Amino acid sequence: MTNNNNKQDKKDKRVRNWTFIVYPESAKQDWRQKLDDLHIPWLESPLHDKDVNPDGTKKKSHWHILLKFGSKKSYRQVKNLTQENVGGTNPQKVHDLRGMIRYFIHIDNPEKYQYSRTELKEHCGFDIGKAFASSSMQRYDLIHEMIDFIRDNQIEEVSDLIAYAVDNRADDWFPLLADNSLKIVESFIRSIHFKKRDEREEQRMKEEKQKQLDKQYEHDQKVAERAVNAYKYQLKKKKNEQ
Repeated sequence: MTNNNNKQDKKDKRVRNWTFIVYPESAKQDWRQKLDDLHIPWLESPLHDKDVNPDGTKKKSHWHILLKFGSKKSYRQVKNLTQENVGGTNPQKVHDLRGMIRYFIHIDNPEKYQYSRTELKEHCGFDIGKAFASSSMQRYDLIHEMIDFIRDNQIEEVSDLIAYAVDNRADDWFPLLADNSLKIVESFIRSIHFKKRDEREEQRMKEEKQKQLDKQYEHDQKVAERAVNAYKYQLKKKKNEQ
């Protein structure tokens, strides 16, 4: 029984996903190409050149690397691979793939410098997948932001919102619009368009009605003026006859 447990413990130490750090000054030449040649899906973080230590001193610039093997690998296997091909630090197991991917840009660590998601580099078919998918509450908050933006900027075309999202909110608004939130935003913009159209039509009808009233008032004034003039004429006529 003990031998079986030992075997199980040893097996449990092997995992599929590993991470390590690469410092520019110690990285081997063409290390990216060497990793690509292994045909292992891997992810490269933006260059972390703005990280600081707790005492405020600047950390050495570095890249975070994530390897995603097709089968479980031991620490020794991964260490030999990374040191031989990359010159990186000792590898560490990744127990939460999504959390590690998000850590590469500090998205869940607001106290740290926020790197851009667009600077993440996927190699050899690595797919960040749903690592940055928003939770239901986060989606609702982002949709609320978009609706406020539409109101504040009087957006009347979906294309204008999408163009803005591509240029300025590629990390959150655009994925949301591309996946499943375009319909509600499109409906909102359409409803605003119809509401404005109805308001314009209502205003046009009011103005038309006012014109008719003004025209009728002008006509009535002329009729009244003619009646007064006719009455005055009759009075004058009677007076002359006397």
